[in-house]
Amino acid sequence: MPNSISTVLYRKYRPSAWSDVIGQEHIISVLEGSIKLNRLSHAYLFSGSRGTGKTTVARIFARALDVTDNDIYEIDAASNNGVDEMRLLNEAVNTLPFNSPYKIYIFDEVHMFSKSAFNALLKTLEEPPAHVIFILATTETDKIPETVISRCQVFTFKKPSREILKQLINKVIKKEGYALELGASDLIALLGDGSFRDTLGILQKVFSSSKDKKVSIFEVEIITGAPKGILVNDFIHALAHKEKEKALGVIAKVSEGNISIKTFISLVLEKIRIILLSKNAPSLSKELQEHVSEDDWKVLDLLTKEKDTHINSFVLLELIKAHDAIGRAYIETLPLELAVIEVCGQKV
Repeated sequence: MPNSISTVLYRKYRPSAWSDVIGQEHIISVLEGSIKLNRLSHAYLFSGSRGTGKTTVARIFARALDVTDNDIYEIDAASNNGVDEMRLLNEAVNTLPFNSPYKIYIFDEVHMFSKSAFNALLKTLEEPPAHVIFILATTETDKIPETVISRCQVFTFKKPSREILKQLINKVIKKEGYALELGASDLIALLGDGSFRDTLGILQKVFSSSKDKKVSIFEVEIITGAPKGILVNDFIHALAHKEKEKALGVIAKVSEGNISIKTFISLVLEKIRIILLSKNAPSLSKELQEHVSEDDWKVLDLLTKEKDTHINSFVLLELIKAHDAIGRAYIETLPLELAVIEVCGQKV
C-alpha cells in the first residue's frame, strides 16, 4: 500500500501547463517562443538529473502543439533499446498522425540505447518526416553519441534550488490542509536533493505516516530516517568548544544508525552557516530563524552569542571539503573525521 500511495502527490501536482512549471524558465521561454514563431526543431534533447521535469515539459510541449494522446508515443529506452525496435520505429514514423498536426516520440532515458539502436535512429534523425518531432530525455548526456546530439536542439534542465523545493512543499501542504513546523519543509527540501519527484515522494511518506495534520520536524526525522537534530546540534556544540572526542563520538553514532553521512554534514553546514550569518549580519536573524525549529534556534542563537565559540569560516571550509570528498572516500566517515581532527587542532 505505501508504494502505491507514494506517487499520488507527484501525479496530482505534476505541471500540466507552462505556467505550472517552476525553476526551468530558461527552457520554457524558448519553447513557447518557438511555437509562436513556428520555428520548431525536428529533434530535441532534454538533459538533467532525475525528477527535474524533462518528461513533464515534453508532454506540455506536445499539448501546446495540439497533439492528442493518440499521437504521443512515450518509449522507455531501457526496455526498447535494440536495433529491431528502431527498425520498427523507422517504419512507423512514416505514417501520418491520427488527428494531430504532429506525431511526437518521447524517449525516456535515451542513453540506454545500444550503439546499433543509436545508429538506426540516426538515419531517421537526419531526414525525419515533416510531421514527426523527437524528444530525447536523459540523465546522462555523456553516454549519447555526438552524432545524435548534433542533430538535436539541446536543453539542460536545472536542479531546483532548495528555496524552489520549499515553495513547492509549502504550496502542497497548504492545499492538502497540513501544517509543518518551522524547519520541517527545509529538511524535506534538503532530502529531496534537487528532485521535484523525490521531494513530493518524501512529503507523501510524511503525510501517510503522520497521526494528525500537524507535522513536526521530529516526525520528519523519524519517518525519513534523517539525522536527529539533537545529534547535529551536539556535533556543532563539540566543534564550537573543540571537544574532539565528543565530535568523533557523534560521527560514530551517526554511522551506527545507518544515517547518511552526506545528509548529516549538509545539515551541519546549514546550521553553521546560520551561526556565521547571525554573527556577521544580525539583521538577518529573523529570516534565518524561519529555517529551523524553535528548539534548534535556541541552541544556534546561544552559540552565536557565545564569546569563546570556535565556529568560524575555517570550520565551514573544512566541512565543505569533507562534504565534497565523501563520495570518493573508501571509508564514508573518514573525510568528516579528518575535518574534526583538523578543526579541533586549530590554533587560535
